[in-house]
Amino acid sequence: MPLFNSQDILVVGAGVLGLCTAAELARRGHRVTVVDPGGLNASAVAAGMIAPAMESAVDDLNAEHAALLRRARDAWGEFAAATGVRLDHGLAEWRGGNVEVLAARLAALGFAHDHDCDAGRLTTNEDWKVEPEQALAALGQGVRMLQARATAAGRSGARWRVETTAGLVEADQVVLATGATEAMAGLPEEAARLLGLITPIRGQIGLVAERMVDHVMRGPGAYVAPMGRSCVIGATMEAGERSLAPDPERCAQMLDAAWAVLGQAPRPLQIDWRAGVRGATPDGLPMAGAVGEGLYLAVGPRRNGWLLGPLVASVVADEVEGRPSKEPTLAPRRFI
Repeated sequence: MPLFNSQDILVVGAGVLGLCTAAELARRGHRVTVVDPGGLNASAVAAGMIAPAMESAVDDLNAEHAALLRRARDAWGEFAAATGVRLDHGLAEWRGGNVEVLAARLAALGFAHDHDCDAGRLTTNEDWKVEPEQALAALGQGVRMLQARATAAGRSGARWRVETTAGLVEADQVVLATGATEAMAGLPEEAARLLGLITPIRGQIGLVAERMVDHVMRGPGAYVAPMGRSCVIGATMEAGERSLAPDPERCAQMLDAAWAVLGQAPRPLQIDWRAGVRGATPDGLPMAGAVGEGLYLAVGPRRNGWLLGPLVASVVADEVEGRPSKEPTLAPRRFI
């Protein structure tokens, strides 16, 4: 006999994409269970950036991609109010390096900004943020949580049977929000192949015991962002790396870059360095949507999981309910 029946939906993974999807489905009246082993995941090892403007400029995105990130940001307003996630609408700033180039990109993409050429300073009010700890806790309210690791999944008649370390769970539909982890046993070949396309990317950040800034400050090689009464320094992007042990050399380089962004001389700081592993698809956009009967993906947002969470959740929830995807560019089958 199964551990329990989830008459509606089982979400595998309690990162930002998994919890946003679970919260959206619960808002729509579905009974949702989230299975996750617990502990820090990549969504917790983050600054909580909702930053379409800076991300578009830094990565030199095309207009279509930038517009999608703007829509993702806009999806946060009503979603945050409904789920209790606190949004920070504070200023975002870039200092040093290629300020003129980034300003030109923001202008070309239609993002509002101010550029002080003499000061080498670029600011925008188009980027927001959340505090991951508060946001994850808020998103987890209203859904059933099962602390366990999913190890295998397979179709049995009209339902899914998912083996977990806590026992067997049955569900009508399953959403895989498994980050950069390898595909579990028993999945359909197409789903396993798509999950195999995801590249792990390690990101390292440092939680600083004091609040050094009152708004997000970015520059070449680092950012410094407020986080409650403290702040966070980030972040590396190390493709192919899965180790959760912080690399002292790379952390030191990031700290040097942070001091340069702040325009301050280095001084001793109390820093808790952490590492998390994100997942990225070949085109840098997440996979959101159906990959089989009653099976959906919500994976691969690269470093923009917090930005893309509600948009991915809405896409998956619509498909669960039989509606066409509002963002067909995110369809997993684009890679087949």
